[in-house]
Amino acid sequence: MEPVGTEATGRQAPRASGRVGFVSLGCPKALVDSERILSRLRADGYELVGSYQDAELVVVNTCGFITPAVEESLDAIGEALAETGKVVVTGCLGERPEKVMERHPQVLAVTGQADVEGVMRAVREALPLPRDPFTSLLPMAAVAGREPGGAGPALDRVRLTPRHYAYLKVAEGCDHRCSFCIIPRLRGNLSSRPAADVVYEARRLVASGAKELLLIAQDLSAYGYDLRHATSTLDGREVRAHLVDLVEELAALGVWLRLHYVYPYPHVVRLVELMAEGKVLPYLDVPLQHASPRVLRAMRRPGGAGSHLATIRRWREIAPDVTLRSTFIVGFPGETEDDFSQLLDFLAEASLDRVGAFTYSEVEGADANDLPGAVPEEVKQERYARLMALQAAVSREKLAAKVGSEVEVIVDDYGALPGEVVGRSRGDAPEIDGVVRALSDGTVKIGDVVRVRVTGSDDHDLEGEVVGRVDLTPSVPVLAR
Repeated sequence: MEPVGTEATGRQAPRASGRVGFVSLGCPKALVDSERILSRLRADGYELVGSYQDAELVVVNTCGFITPAVEESLDAIGEALAETGKVVVTGCLGERPEKVMERHPQVLAVTGQADVEGVMRAVREALPLPRDPFTSLLPMAAVAGREPGGAGPALDRVRLTPRHYAYLKVAEGCDHRCSFCIIPRLRGNLSSRPAADVVYEARRLVASGAKELLLIAQDLSAYGYDLRHATSTLDGREVRAHLVDLVEELAALGVWLRLHYVYPYPHVVRLVELMAEGKVLPYLDVPLQHASPRVLRAMRRPGGAGSHLATIRRWREIAPDVTLRSTFIVGFPGETEDDFSQLLDFLAEASLDRVGAFTYSEVEGADANDLPGAVPEEVKQERYARLMALQAAVSREKLAAKVGSEVEVIVDDYGALPGEVVGRSRGDAPEIDGVVRALSDGTVKIGDVVRVRVTGSDDHDLEGEVVGRVDLTPSVPVLAR
């Protein structure tokens, strides 16, 4: 794996001293942390490089959620050590430093998730830069590329996504205590950002070219609960730290808004109404995990097939074109064939647009490890294959129904054929959902939003031809505080 650096950002650091490579692993929330660390490194004068050969030191932002992710992180640390000899570890796995040091005792430092200052201290100590008589006279906020008062990353923050979309993290941590998850131990309890800070950062991202903002948190629906929905000052008025209020504020920017990790709280109905009004993308990523009430109780999750279906029916009554994505765990301890059949029956009836599934694996420190009824690995794999086959048939039928219609597509890349572009519809999130491949006249650019007439489909993707453009003109009233 190559580190991310200037090749990913398209920007060069001001001085070619102190060359730092960066490996970013894990979820979009970790990606945002990586962007913040990279921004600080560049602001300090470090050169961000895109290969181990050019790096004097490598920072590895790790994932520690499930066992395969832990192993991937440990392997990445080992690879970086073998290539450069100097590695600073941060991220979720960094919350368990003993795990890192047991395998790789030669790392320079281990810091926890979102610990920008910890990473900077370790890098400065291992790879000090010569004192700059000019920047040393500037306020720290200016050197670090941040506004005074902690308003968030400045306009020139390093981005690891393409210019036309960006992840916007509104909260850290989680208050749920699911038996299979250790996120609260790694990232702490829910800690929401003031609404004004989020909106100001969103405006800066849009001003820098983002046409799609993806709102993320471990539990997006709970945004602001820990603050008791306290207000903060935005443009001389008070705005509540509540997801509905925040989405309405962000809708005024005139860009695509996509919501990830939405738990089905009652106020989500209002969000679906905003989708029906065209203010936010009709897309909900809802981590349901299972449909059997018995398994869900063991997971310490609410609901079951009946309540899930009732909620989905209500949402579709309000916004018939809403795209629903969810993830499920197969082979959870104690899951019987009957439990699994309930999950298959639910998926057949719910007809979800996008589904991800994982076979259960033990997570060190998770309470579920002590549950009886471990499911044999071969049974997990067989159930996983059955679930994905069923969902592929559902997806194939739903996508085939779009043939002949027109869909809006944001262009992410160029295709292999002359004039071909590859993008995503309003119902597709980057990297986890399908794509739309469309032939154009050759003038369509990455970041454009176009209308595509669908001419074909398969299990997951659409194909078609560009028939027009969408005038997506964002509105940014204030760039900074």
